[in-house]
Amino acid sequence: MIQPTAKIWHNGELINWDDAKVHVLSHALHYGTSVFEGIRCYDTRNGPAIFRLPEHVRRMFDSAKIYRMADLGFSQDDVAEACKHVATVNGLSSCYIRPIAFRGYGDVGVRSLRNPIEVYIACWEWGRYLGPEALENGISVCVSSWTRIAPNTLPAIAKVAANYMNSQLILMEAEMHGYTEGIALDAAGYVSEGSGENIFLIRDEVIYTPPLGTSVLPGITRDSVIRLASHLGYPLKEQAIPREWLYIADELFFTGTAAEVTPIREVDKIEIGRGSRGPITEHIQSEFLAITAGEKEDRFGWLSVLPARASAAA
Repeated sequence: MIQPTAKIWHNGELINWDDAKVHVLSHALHYGTSVFEGIRCYDTRNGPAIFRLPEHVRRMFDSAKIYRMADLGFSQDDVAEACKHVATVNGLSSCYIRPIAFRGYGDVGVRSLRNPIEVYIACWEWGRYLGPEALENGISVCVSSWTRIAPNTLPAIAKVAANYMNSQLILMEAEMHGYTEGIALDAAGYVSEGSGENIFLIRDEVIYTPPLGTSVLPGITRDSVIRLASHLGYPLKEQAIPREWLYIADELFFTGTAAEVTPIREVDKIEIGRGSRGPITEHIQSEFLAITAGEKEDRFGWLSVLPARASAAA
């Protein structure tokens, strides 16, 4: 359950949490015409810091452009500063930030170009998405019967609400069968991603991850892990991964803003490696968490430290 904060940013102004409402006939509610991001603000040794804020905002604007929402009424710098302001004014040391742009109230039909675009930014406290024990012990997942959205149907590289109906089917099916998550295959039968996470596979100390052409979202954490792996000296290949590779992997892990770096201990009840977090996963995970906690040097410039807090009544 979300714990309300004091303020939400709406079209350039701060409003009260309870005043952030939309009309029931807003276009996005009926047709999924919204683009959004999920961004973490970490409690670091140097104070609250937002992880890879410019990259998240850029992806949101890319998603909007693909859906012909190129003019949000604000620049990328405006939205980035607003994200900082919302996190600061609500006085949270760590939080999840959700900027969203959607087509609002106007025409009620598939045609959407005349509908106004609304932009909101909210934040709230949020812990480990899959639970703190998952980071150490790993999770049990299944290969979903639902295929990931196919090329030339919905653009997988856009983070848009409509795509997450596919994600919900994957996750609901997994949970109904007793798994924590599901892994979707692409239209050609190759490994794609989880319902809301990218996936990495390790075999013989080589790291593999599906390429963007297999209907995966270009994850910010995915990119971070690719860069970390290179820095740590691990060979990494982006290539198509057949389903059966999942079962014979030495290690598997998910990445995502919410999932961070989460090990996978079994797939379809088949134990992966030693059935717990593997050494390479642990190495990458520890480096990632140390950087985001401010315990190690931010050598990649990923953290945007927030200014001194302002009053939420402002």
